[in-house]
Amino acid sequence: MIDQEARARFEAQTVLGGDAAQACRLAASVRTGETNAGLDLAALWLHAATVAPERLAGIYDASAEGWLGWHPRALIVEAPAGSEAPPAPFWAEFWALALDPKTGQGALDITTRTAALAGQLGPDFKHRVAAMAGAYPGVGPAAAMGYPRRFTLEALAACPGDSLGGRFHALIVDNGFDLEVLDRESLGLVDLPAPLDYLNARILQCHDLWHLLAGYQTTALHEIAISAFQMAQFGHHYSSMFLAVVLTKIAATQPDALGLFLDTILTAWTHGRETPPLIGLDWETIWDRPLEVLRADLGVTAYASPYPADLFEQLRAA
Repeated sequence: MIDQEARARFEAQTVLGGDAAQACRLAASVRTGETNAGLDLAALWLHAATVAPERLAGIYDASAEGWLGWHPRALIVEAPAGSEAPPAPFWAEFWALALDPKTGQGALDITTRTAALAGQLGPDFKHRVAAMAGAYPGVGPAAAMGYPRRFTLEALAACPGDSLGGRFHALIVDNGFDLEVLDRESLGLVDLPAPLDYLNARILQCHDLWHLLAGYQTTALHEIAISAFQMAQFGHHYSSMFLAVVLTKIAATQPDALGLFLDTILTAWTHGRETPPLIGLDWETIWDRPLEVLRADLGVTAYASPYPADLFEQLRAA
């Protein structure tokens, strides 16, 4: 467990941050088992989530380079980063979440608590996140199409069973899922600065579609993986906060498991970076098409998971 001195060091590292070269070095150091490298890397990821969203792509690209030896095919242009420190109430909630033994056992609970962390950041922070997200390929043209219209179960039910729409309908109905993960109106998404208004509404309705199209199963491990995928696709801020919480928790309480989590997160990040932008797809025009045909036409390969997708479920059952 992490003591008060280590927490203070972590918080200072989060505010200080670092560049891509440091991220690469830290990821490589975790691989060699260097003491404190895991927490230092987690602090750098939290830096990108809470202090300098402009550095997000560079930090994760470099982490993947240091951990996997991967090099990005294209760079995402980044603006100069700010340095406003998270306030004290943020840290109280962050540590309560990251060190809670029950974190991860309830999807809705961790979603709500992680999203609440962003509310502790400065009032101008969301505008910086919006500018960062707008630099990602495909985001500008997608957001220009306007606030997303809702999907309907009726339209999906009319699709062939082996089509994208048919599989999406089965996934929602068979698992008792909502067609949109959370209610967009109650969240006030339409009031967010562009393109966050579009992006946050879009992810509510497309998260499970990306599971299908990009080959991520609806298991605990793959929910972590798809967070990295969608962050790589359009800089999703919730995902950056979630993954920073996850890595901090593992580095502080289960450092022997860092390899498993970094393998999963960073292979999914590289998968998202190498997959053509999916954010602007006109889904209603492709509902009827078979999934494998769509992948071939769109240039999408299914995620090659380094571990069994249901690994955590197997461990719990054992």
